[in-house]
Amino acid sequence: MRNVVYLSPHFPPNFKFFLVALKKKGARVLAIGDEAYEMLSPEVKECATEYYRVSDMHNINEMSQACEHFQNKYGPIFALDSHIEYWLNAEAQLREWYNIDGLKPIDMFRIKNKSGMKEVYRSLGLCVADGQVVNSLEDALNFMEKIQWSFPIVAKPDSGVGSASTYKIHNYSELVEVFHARLNVPYILEEFITGQIVTFDGLADNDSNVIFRASHLFSEGLMNVVNNNLDISWYSLRNIPPELEEIGRKCVKAFNVKRRFFHMEFFWTPDNQFIPLEVNMRPPGGVLELFNFAHDFDVCEVWADMIVNDNYYVEYDKKFYAGHISRKNCYNYELSHEEIMHRYRDCIVGFEHHPKAFARAMGDFYYVVRTKDVDKMNEITRVIQKKH
Repeated sequence: MRNVVYLSPHFPPNFKFFLVALKKKGARVLAIGDEAYEMLSPEVKECATEYYRVSDMHNINEMSQACEHFQNKYGPIFALDSHIEYWLNAEAQLREWYNIDGLKPIDMFRIKNKSGMKEVYRSLGLCVADGQVVNSLEDALNFMEKIQWSFPIVAKPDSGVGSASTYKIHNYSELVEVFHARLNVPYILEEFITGQIVTFDGLADNDSNVIFRASHLFSEGLMNVVNNNLDISWYSLRNIPPELEEIGRKCVKAFNVKRRFFHMEFFWTPDNQFIPLEVNMRPPGGVLELFNFAHDFDVCEVWADMIVNDNYYVEYDKKFYAGHISRKNCYNYELSHEEIMHRYRDCIVGFEHHPKAFARAMGDFYYVVRTKDVDKMNEITRVIQKKH
């Protein structure tokens, strides 16, 4: 029986189904978190052989003590994961200390830092947004000279999660203001690329071969959503553009993705180019349900079967468009929830509140919609998000 350590089994709430799948496929599930045991979901309590509570998941020594306890009690740890980008560094350090296969600290620069990602993209000969890590206003001004003072530009943490503290800068005054007031960590400045956000998502086996893949088209970039407090929606494509799939598969190999999810974002430009934006070694946020409803399978079980039983073959078909359509509490929408459910009850397969931590980017409330027609998906999105 393989021992699998899972970090943060309580958050986000829907990730409890990874533990359910692990147990179903025959793993011994060992969980580490900072939530009180009595507050854990029934699924986590049932599936975890043992839950080790730490006072602070940011304390790597406490996390190490938990792993040491598990190893002494149950034997070697085969796998360790959280599927959360925020904990990637902790995961990597624990894997190194306890000789667990997977990403290690030496891998973090190229998968956590935007500048490291660009090095990988360039090694593949891919076109990327021109960018530079800046440590001073002088650095920023030198970069602007390099791109001939072409505004707007984007400023974002070189190592950051999502679109937190990311800014679109339109002129010199904004550049100075943002640099002096807000840049308290290493930032990268990039030229602004016009295009729609499209993803290449999936699972890779132990040789970085893609065993499952999907693609999602976003209504807005997260930076725009967060900075302008917009609604957002996205849906899975039934047909992945061949050029995007070719580039995506090359990136999976180049980033050495092994036995884990990947989420790669690209700009799909008006002239039909795919320019890499960033890579994440996790499932895409808000998409687990879309994987399942688009393909009529359980992606948590697919992952668990790979981890526990070395099953690298997945049979699937893209049967539907599956979409995530959000709303925010600060807006008044034309149709009530009841009216939406009445009108589109045959297409809405789920609805839920997002955790507060995700609301700014992903909405306070969302619908999961499934259709066989993209025009129907677009119609439902417009109606759900139409405001008074």
